[in-house]
Amino acid sequence: MLSSFTVVLPIFMLMSSGWVVRRRGIVSERACGELNKLVVHLALPALLFSVVAHASLGELWMPDFLLGFGLSAAAIFAVTFALRLTIIGSVPIATIDALTAGYSNTGFIGFPLALAVFGQQAMVPTLIATLVTVCVMFAVAIFMVELASQSSAGTPIRVILRVLGSLARNPLLLGPALGLAFPLSGLAVPQVIDTYTKLLGSAAPPCALVCLGYFLAEKRPAEVTEWGLVAALTGLKLVLQPAIALATCALLGLPPFLTQVAVLMAALPTGTGPFMLSELYGTQAETTAKAILLSTTISIVTLSFCLLLVAN
Repeated sequence: MLSSFTVVLPIFMLMSSGWVVRRRGIVSERACGELNKLVVHLALPALLFSVVAHASLGELWMPDFLLGFGLSAAAIFAVTFALRLTIIGSVPIATIDALTAGYSNTGFIGFPLALAVFGQQAMVPTLIATLVTVCVMFAVAIFMVELASQSSAGTPIRVILRVLGSLARNPLLLGPALGLAFPLSGLAVPQVIDTYTKLLGSAAPPCALVCLGYFLAEKRPAEVTEWGLVAALTGLKLVLQPAIALATCALLGLPPFLTQVAVLMAALPTGTGPFMLSELYGTQAETTAKAILLSTTISIVTLSFCLLLVAN
């Protein structure tokens, strides 16, 4: 319990900082949107670039682990999307909800927790889980939202071309795409670029969490939040996803260590990525923010339970 609490506590402190400065009127109501734009257009693309640019393709070739963790995230995303689309009929909202249910906070909680529990040997599989989450899942969600927003006008070919054009200009996809050029070519990242992207990228997680605190501090009508949906998304994330990861790893015959890391990564609470997208596209950010807060809070208990399971 203590190890989970000490890793999660700084997250609450950062969110609380944003909440306090907004409630005290130190920042305006526009601060959340403007800070979110900074993260989406500068800090997070730089972080994704840095992560991908320094990845070794040889080290990252762990197909069994990729399937063990990736299929759990994909299954949660697909099931949530199908259910929400059936209920509300909106692709953008269903997509953000699906991302919220399957998007593990591998960057801010996954790395320190895996390092504390398993040591340095867990860093490569944790990086793989991070790439699946922040690159692949992000890209799929952005594509689906963009496709839905463009689908009402023009022929299918013109719609696809507009979507591809939007994706090509999206900094959240440009960052990792540019970073991939370095491991593919074998070239080293120039020192100036490396320092720049690391400095800028290091701002992404804390700024996103402070922004989340800003948003939660805004006073809104009580009926805006669908607490049943928030609870359901939290349950999918903290209970069903790690259960699917455990079953998938067992079917694939993964070694105990990789199974333990995959289950731990799947059991992490929701990261800030879905909130940033919901703010960017104006899609029920209230529900997403509350799901992140609730899943992070409850994960202090569920992660401790998960650590007991994977330790045996």
